[in-house]
Amino acid sequence: MNIVISGFYGLGNTGDEAILEAIIDNLRAELPNPDITVFSLSPEQTAKAHGVKSVYRGWRHDNKGKIRALREADLLISGGGGLLQDTYPTRFLFGPLPYYLLVVFLAKLCGTKVMFFSQGIGPVNTTWGKILMKVFANMADFITVRDAYSKQLLHELGVTKPETVVTADIVFAFHHKEDNACLESLPLRGDEQLVAISVRPWLDQRDYYGKIARALDQLIELEGITPVFVPMEGHHDVRASDRVVEQMNHRSACHILGPDFTPNQYLHFISRCRLTIGMRLHSLIFSALAGVPHIGLSYDPKVESLLKRSGMWDYSFRLEEIDVDQLVNNARFMLAERETVRAIVQNNAKQMRQEAMENIRLLKEKFFPQGEDRR
Repeated sequence: MNIVISGFYGLGNTGDEAILEAIIDNLRAELPNPDITVFSLSPEQTAKAHGVKSVYRGWRHDNKGKIRALREADLLISGGGGLLQDTYPTRFLFGPLPYYLLVVFLAKLCGTKVMFFSQGIGPVNTTWGKILMKVFANMADFITVRDAYSKQLLHELGVTKPETVVTADIVFAFHHKEDNACLESLPLRGDEQLVAISVRPWLDQRDYYGKIARALDQLIELEGITPVFVPMEGHHDVRASDRVVEQMNHRSACHILGPDFTPNQYLHFISRCRLTIGMRLHSLIFSALAGVPHIGLSYDPKVESLLKRSGMWDYSFRLEEIDVDQLVNNARFMLAERETVRAIVQNNAKQMRQEAMENIRLLKEKFFPQGEDRR
Protein backbone atom coordinates (compact mmCIF):
# COMPACT_ATOMS: atom_id res chain seq x y z
CA MET A 1 0.00 0.00 0.00
CA ASN A 2 1.38 3.37 -1.10
CA ILE A 3 0.62 6.45 1.00
CA VAL A 4 1.57 10.08 0.36
CA ILE A 5 1.60 12.52 3.30
CA SER A 6 1.16 16.25 2.66
CA GLY A 7 1.66 18.81 5.41
CA PHE A 8 3.89 21.54 6.83
CA TYR A 9 6.95 19.32 6.85
CA GLY A 10 10.64 20.05 6.47
CA LEU A 11 10.33 23.64 7.70
CA GLY A 12 11.60 23.20 11.26
CA ASN A 13 8.31 23.49 13.14
CA THR A 14 8.50 21.07 16.09
CA GLY A 15 4.75 20.57 16.31
CA ASP A 16 4.44 19.63 12.65
CA GLU A 17 7.47 17.37 12.78
CA ALA A 18 5.93 15.65 15.80
CA ILE A 19 2.74 15.16 13.79
CA LEU A 20 4.70 13.58 10.95
CA GLU A 21 6.63 11.27 13.28
CA ALA A 22 3.41 10.19 15.00
CA ILE A 23 1.68 9.48 11.69
CA ILE A 24 4.60 7.45 10.30
CA ASP A 25 5.21 5.46 13.49
CA ASN A 26 1.54 4.55 13.85
CA LEU A 27 1.07 3.69 10.18
CA ARG A 28 4.00 1.30 10.44
CA ALA A 29 2.64 -0.17 13.66
CA GLU A 30 -0.85 -0.75 12.27
CA LEU A 31 -0.44 -1.46 8.53
CA PRO A 32 1.56 -4.17 6.77
CA ASN A 33 4.67 -2.59 5.23
CA PRO A 34 3.26 0.76 4.06
CA ASP A 35 5.29 2.50 1.34
CA ILE A 36 5.33 6.14 2.53
CA THR A 37 6.22 9.30 0.57
CA VAL A 38 6.29 12.71 2.29
CA PHE A 39 6.03 16.08 0.58
CA SER A 40 8.68 18.14 2.40
CA LEU A 41 10.58 21.40 1.97
CA SER A 42 13.70 19.48 3.07
CA PRO A 43 13.20 16.13 1.33
CA GLU A 44 16.66 14.70 1.98
CA GLN A 45 16.44 15.52 5.68
CA THR A 46 12.92 14.10 5.96
CA ALA A 47 13.86 10.91 4.12
CA LYS A 48 16.86 10.35 6.38
CA ALA A 49 15.03 11.14 9.62
CA HIS A 50 12.09 8.82 8.98
CA GLY A 51 13.29 6.22 6.47
CA VAL A 52 10.70 7.28 3.88
CA LYS A 53 10.66 8.54 0.32
CA SER A 54 10.39 12.30 0.11
CA VAL A 55 9.60 14.81 -2.64
CA TYR A 56 10.10 18.59 -2.61
CA ARG A 57 6.79 20.10 -1.54
CA GLY A 58 6.95 23.49 -3.29
CA TRP A 59 5.94 24.28 -6.85
CA ARG A 60 9.36 25.62 -7.88
CA HIS A 61 10.65 22.21 -8.95
CA ASP A 62 10.04 18.45 -9.00
CA ASN A 63 6.37 18.79 -9.88
CA LYS A 64 6.73 15.63 -11.96
CA GLY A 65 7.89 13.85 -8.82
CA LYS A 66 4.82 15.01 -6.91
CA ILE A 67 2.45 13.92 -9.67
CA ARG A 68 4.23 10.57 -10.03
CA ALA A 69 3.95 9.95 -6.27
CA LEU A 70 0.24 10.81 -6.31
CA ARG A 71 -0.43 8.56 -9.31
CA GLU A 72 1.24 5.63 -7.57
CA ALA A 73 -0.47 6.25 -4.23
CA ASP A 74 -3.51 4.47 -2.86
CA LEU A 75 -4.14 7.33 -0.44
CA LEU A 76 -3.15 10.96 0.14
CA ILE A 77 -3.09 11.91 3.83
CA SER A 78 -3.53 15.67 4.04
CA GLY A 79 -2.46 16.60 7.54
CA GLY A 80 -2.38 16.71 10.33
CA GLY A 81 -2.21 20.10 11.91
CA GLY A 82 -3.74 23.47 11.09
CA LEU A 83 -3.23 23.42 7.32
CA LEU A 84 -6.52 24.81 6.07
CA GLN A 85 -6.57 28.41 7.26
CA ASP A 86 -6.09 31.91 5.86
CA THR A 87 -4.53 33.69 8.84
CA TYR A 88 -1.51 34.24 6.62
CA PRO A 89 -1.87 36.12 3.29
CA THR A 90 -4.00 34.13 0.87
CA ARG A 91 -4.09 35.02 -2.81
CA PHE A 92 -5.04 33.10 -5.95
CA LEU A 93 -2.40 30.38 -5.57
CA PHE A 94 -0.36 31.83 -2.70
CA GLY A 95 -0.71 30.82 0.94
CA PRO A 96 -1.17 27.59 2.85
CA LEU A 97 -4.84 27.06 2.09
CA PRO A 98 -4.54 27.18 -1.75
CA TYR A 99 -1.39 25.04 -1.60
CA TYR A 100 -2.88 22.15 0.37
CA LEU A 101 -6.15 22.18 -1.55
CA LEU A 102 -4.27 22.15 -4.87
CA VAL A 103 -2.42 19.03 -3.70
CA VAL A 104 -5.81 17.48 -2.96
CA PHE A 105 -7.07 18.46 -6.42
CA LEU A 106 -4.00 16.92 -8.07
CA ALA A 107 -4.53 13.72 -6.09
CA LYS A 108 -8.12 13.45 -7.29
CA LEU A 109 -7.02 14.09 -10.89
CA CYS A 110 -4.59 11.20 -10.42
CA GLY A 111 -7.38 8.94 -9.20
CA THR A 112 -6.07 8.83 -5.62
CA LYS A 113 -8.31 8.80 -2.56
CA VAL A 114 -7.89 11.64 -0.05
CA MET A 115 -8.20 11.76 3.73
CA PHE A 116 -7.98 14.99 5.74
CA PHE A 117 -6.22 13.55 8.77
CA SER A 118 -6.43 14.91 12.34
CA GLN A 119 -6.74 18.46 11.07
CA GLY A 120 -7.55 21.67 12.88
CA ILE A 121 -9.58 23.81 10.50
CA GLY A 122 -9.54 27.58 10.29
CA PRO A 123 -9.76 30.38 10.63
CA VAL A 124 -11.10 30.88 7.10
CA ASN A 125 -12.33 34.46 6.79
CA THR A 126 -11.56 35.61 3.24
CA THR A 127 -14.09 35.23 0.45
CA TRP A 128 -11.51 33.45 -1.71
CA GLY A 129 -10.64 31.07 1.10
CA LYS A 130 -14.30 30.18 1.62
CA ILE A 131 -14.74 29.51 -2.11
CA LEU A 132 -11.66 27.28 -2.21
CA MET A 133 -12.85 25.30 0.81
CA LYS A 134 -16.35 24.73 -0.58
CA VAL A 135 -15.05 23.62 -3.98
CA PHE A 136 -11.95 21.59 -3.15
CA ALA A 137 -12.38 20.37 0.43
CA ASN A 138 -15.56 18.62 -0.67
CA MET A 139 -13.36 16.45 -2.90
CA ALA A 140 -11.96 14.61 0.14
CA ASP A 141 -13.17 11.06 0.66
CA PHE A 142 -13.07 11.17 4.45
CA ILE A 143 -12.16 13.69 7.16
CA THR A 144 -11.02 13.48 10.76
CA VAL A 145 -10.59 16.71 12.75
CA ARG A 146 -8.93 17.23 16.10
CA ASP A 147 -11.73 19.24 17.75
CA ALA A 148 -15.46 19.91 17.52
CA TYR A 149 -14.84 23.53 16.50
CA SER A 150 -13.19 22.33 13.28
CA LYS A 151 -16.11 20.09 12.37
CA GLN A 152 -18.56 22.92 12.95
CA LEU A 153 -16.50 25.30 10.82
CA LEU A 154 -16.33 22.81 7.95
CA HIS A 155 -20.12 22.60 7.90
CA GLU A 156 -20.42 26.41 8.04
CA LEU A 157 -18.07 26.59 5.03
CA GLY A 158 -20.27 24.18 3.09
CA VAL A 159 -17.94 21.18 3.34
CA THR A 160 -20.65 18.58 3.79
CA LYS A 161 -19.94 15.85 1.24
CA PRO A 162 -17.22 13.88 3.09
CA GLU A 163 -18.03 12.14 6.34
CA THR A 164 -16.33 14.06 9.17
CA VAL A 165 -15.38 12.55 12.54
CA VAL A 166 -13.97 14.38 15.58
CA THR A 167 -10.89 12.63 17.00
CA ALA A 168 -7.83 14.25 18.64
CA ASP A 169 -4.45 15.55 17.54
CA ILE A 170 -2.38 12.58 16.35
CA VAL A 171 0.52 13.75 18.55
CA PHE A 172 -1.38 12.26 21.48
CA ALA A 173 -0.39 8.93 19.90
CA PHE A 174 3.29 9.93 19.73
CA HIS A 175 5.77 7.17 20.59
CA HIS A 176 7.78 8.83 23.39
CA LYS A 177 11.39 7.63 23.79
CA GLU A 178 13.72 8.59 26.65
CA ASP A 179 16.33 11.09 25.47
CA ASN A 180 18.06 13.58 27.79
CA ALA A 181 19.79 15.65 25.09
CA CYS A 182 18.00 18.87 26.08
CA LEU A 183 18.77 18.48 29.78
CA GLU A 184 22.38 17.61 29.06
CA SER A 185 22.78 20.80 27.00
CA LEU A 186 21.99 23.02 29.99
CA PRO A 187 24.31 24.06 32.85
CA LEU A 188 22.08 22.65 35.59
CA ARG A 189 22.91 21.38 39.09
CA GLY A 190 20.10 18.83 39.04
CA ASP A 191 17.88 20.16 41.83
CA GLU A 192 16.23 23.02 39.90
CA GLN A 193 12.47 23.47 39.80
CA LEU A 194 12.20 23.55 36.01
CA VAL A 195 9.35 25.36 34.29
CA ALA A 196 9.05 25.05 30.49
CA ILE A 197 8.19 28.29 28.69
CA SER A 198 6.97 28.39 25.10
CA VAL A 199 6.52 31.75 23.39
CA ARG A 200 6.15 32.67 19.75
CA PRO A 201 5.78 35.84 17.70
CA TRP A 202 2.15 36.58 16.92
CA LEU A 203 1.15 39.10 14.27
CA ASP A 204 1.81 42.66 15.51
CA GLN A 205 1.19 41.96 19.21
CA ARG A 206 4.07 42.75 21.58
CA ASP A 207 2.76 43.52 25.06
CA TYR A 208 2.54 39.87 26.11
CA TYR A 209 6.35 39.65 26.16
CA GLY A 210 6.49 42.10 29.06
CA LYS A 211 3.62 40.44 30.91
CA ILE A 212 5.29 37.03 30.73
CA ALA A 213 8.59 38.60 31.85
CA ARG A 214 6.97 40.18 34.92
CA ALA A 215 5.21 36.94 35.84
CA LEU A 216 8.42 34.92 35.54
CA ASP A 217 10.33 37.42 37.70
CA GLN A 218 7.72 37.04 40.44
CA LEU A 219 7.78 33.24 40.20
CA ILE A 220 11.57 33.22 40.47
CA GLU A 221 11.38 35.42 43.59
CA LEU A 222 8.45 33.58 45.23
CA GLU A 223 9.00 29.97 44.15
CA GLY A 224 12.62 29.79 43.03
CA ILE A 225 11.74 28.39 39.62
CA THR A 226 14.19 27.99 36.75
CA PRO A 227 12.44 29.02 33.52
CA VAL A 228 13.66 27.18 30.40
CA PHE A 229 12.41 28.45 27.04
CA VAL A 230 11.55 25.73 24.52
CA PRO A 231 11.73 27.10 20.94
CA MET A 232 9.17 25.05 19.03
CA GLU A 233 9.85 26.80 15.72
CA GLY A 234 13.55 27.44 15.45
CA HIS A 235 14.92 30.97 15.32
CA HIS A 236 11.42 32.53 15.34
CA ASP A 237 10.79 31.26 18.87
CA VAL A 238 14.37 31.91 19.96
CA ARG A 239 13.88 35.59 19.08
CA ALA A 240 10.55 35.66 20.91
CA SER A 241 12.20 34.06 23.96
CA ASP A 242 14.98 36.65 23.85
CA ARG A 243 12.37 39.43 23.89
CA VAL A 244 10.89 38.06 27.10
CA VAL A 245 14.26 37.51 28.79
CA GLU A 246 15.47 41.01 27.84
CA GLN A 247 12.62 42.50 29.90
CA MET A 248 13.30 40.40 33.01
CA ASN A 249 15.13 41.47 36.15
CA HIS A 250 16.25 37.88 36.82
CA ARG A 251 17.35 37.03 33.30
CA SER A 252 20.40 35.17 34.59
CA ALA A 253 18.07 32.54 36.11
CA CYS A 254 16.69 31.65 32.66
CA HIS A 255 17.86 29.30 29.92
CA ILE A 256 16.88 29.04 26.25
CA LEU A 257 17.21 25.62 24.63
CA GLY A 258 18.78 25.38 21.21
CA PRO A 259 16.42 25.37 18.22
CA ASP A 260 17.59 22.12 16.62
CA PHE A 261 16.45 19.38 18.99
CA THR A 262 14.04 16.71 17.77
CA PRO A 263 10.36 16.67 18.78
CA ASN A 264 11.02 13.66 21.00
CA GLN A 265 13.90 15.45 22.75
CA TYR A 266 11.72 18.51 23.46
CA LEU A 267 8.91 16.25 24.64
CA HIS A 268 11.22 14.38 26.98
CA PHE A 269 12.54 17.65 28.39
CA ILE A 270 9.02 18.93 29.06
CA SER A 271 8.24 15.63 30.79
CA ARG A 272 10.96 16.50 33.33
CA CYS A 273 9.47 19.92 34.14
CA ARG A 274 7.09 20.72 36.98
CA LEU A 275 4.98 23.11 34.92
CA THR A 276 4.61 24.52 31.42
CA ILE A 277 3.54 28.06 30.53
CA GLY A 278 3.05 28.01 26.80
CA MET A 279 1.70 29.59 23.65
CA ARG A 280 2.56 26.94 21.09
CA LEU A 281 -0.19 24.34 20.75
CA HIS A 282 2.20 21.42 20.69
CA SER A 283 4.13 22.58 23.74
CA LEU A 284 0.81 22.18 25.56
CA ILE A 285 0.06 18.86 23.85
CA PHE A 286 3.52 17.61 24.85
CA SER A 287 2.75 18.71 28.41
CA ALA A 288 -0.59 16.91 28.45
CA LEU A 289 0.97 13.81 26.90
CA ALA A 290 3.64 13.82 29.64
CA GLY A 291 1.18 14.55 32.45
CA VAL A 292 2.69 17.98 33.17
CA PRO A 293 0.37 20.72 34.50
CA HIS A 294 0.19 23.58 32.03
CA ILE A 295 -1.02 27.15 31.65
CA GLY A 296 -1.86 28.11 28.09
CA LEU A 297 -1.69 31.57 26.55
CA SER A 298 -4.20 31.19 23.73
CA TYR A 299 -3.76 33.14 20.51
CA ASP A 300 -6.09 30.89 18.47
CA PRO A 301 -9.27 28.83 19.04
CA LYS A 302 -7.25 25.62 18.53
CA VAL A 303 -5.24 26.40 21.69
CA GLU A 304 -8.32 27.17 23.75
CA SER A 305 -9.99 23.99 22.50
CA LEU A 306 -7.01 21.87 23.56
CA LEU A 307 -6.88 23.50 27.00
CA LYS A 308 -10.54 22.77 27.59
CA ARG A 309 -9.97 19.12 26.68
CA SER A 310 -6.89 18.82 28.90
CA GLY A 311 -8.77 20.38 31.84
CA MET A 312 -6.43 23.37 32.09
CA TRP A 313 -8.53 26.16 30.57
CA ASP A 314 -9.63 27.53 33.96
CA TYR A 315 -5.97 28.27 34.73
CA SER A 316 -5.18 29.74 31.30
CA PHE A 317 -5.65 33.01 29.43
CA ARG A 318 -6.43 34.43 26.03
CA LEU A 319 -3.29 36.17 24.86
CA GLU A 320 -4.80 39.65 24.91
CA GLU A 321 -6.28 39.08 28.40
CA ILE A 322 -3.21 37.99 30.40
CA ASP A 323 -3.47 39.13 34.02
CA VAL A 324 0.05 38.99 35.47
CA ASP A 325 -1.00 38.61 39.12
CA GLN A 326 -3.53 35.89 38.27
CA LEU A 327 -0.99 34.09 36.08
CA VAL A 328 1.44 34.05 39.01
CA ASN A 329 -1.28 32.83 41.40
CA ASN A 330 -2.34 30.06 39.01
CA ALA A 331 1.27 28.94 38.55
CA ARG A 332 1.87 28.90 42.31
CA PHE A 333 -1.29 26.86 42.86
CA MET A 334 -0.21 24.32 40.24
CA LEU A 335 3.24 24.01 41.77
CA ALA A 336 1.78 23.54 45.26
CA GLU A 337 -0.95 21.11 44.15
CA ARG A 338 1.02 19.51 41.35
CA GLU A 339 0.02 15.89 41.93
CA THR A 340 -3.68 16.75 42.05
CA VAL A 341 -3.48 18.79 38.84
CA ARG A 342 -1.26 16.17 37.23
CA ALA A 343 -3.91 13.49 37.82
CA ILE A 344 -6.48 15.61 35.97
CA VAL A 345 -4.10 16.09 33.03
CA GLN A 346 -3.18 12.40 32.87
CA ASN A 347 -6.81 11.28 32.90
CA ASN A 348 -7.78 13.66 30.09
CA ALA A 349 -4.65 12.83 28.07
CA LYS A 350 -5.46 9.13 28.29
CA GLN A 351 -8.83 9.80 26.68
CA MET A 352 -7.27 11.97 23.96
CA ARG A 353 -4.70 9.27 23.19
CA GLN A 354 -7.53 6.83 22.56
CA GLU A 355 -9.22 9.40 20.32
CA ALA A 356 -5.94 10.08 18.49
CA MET A 357 -5.62 6.39 17.68
CA GLU A 358 -9.08 6.58 16.12
CA ASN A 359 -7.43 8.47 13.24
CA ILE A 360 -5.45 5.35 12.39
CA ARG A 361 -8.32 2.91 13.02
CA LEU A 362 -10.65 4.90 10.78
CA LEU A 363 -7.99 5.18 8.08
CA LYS A 364 -7.63 1.38 8.07
CA GLU A 365 -11.38 0.85 8.08
CA LYS A 366 -12.14 3.31 5.25
CA PHE A 367 -9.18 2.74 2.93
CA PHE A 368 -7.43 -0.54 3.77
CA PRO A 369 -10.13 -2.86 5.16
CA GLN A 370 -8.25 -5.95 3.95
CA GLY A 371 -4.98 -4.90 5.57
CA GLU A 372 -3.66 -7.26 8.21
CA ASP A 373 -3.08 -6.03 11.74
CA ARG A 374 0.66 -6.28 12.46
CA ARG A 375 0.21 -6.62 16.21
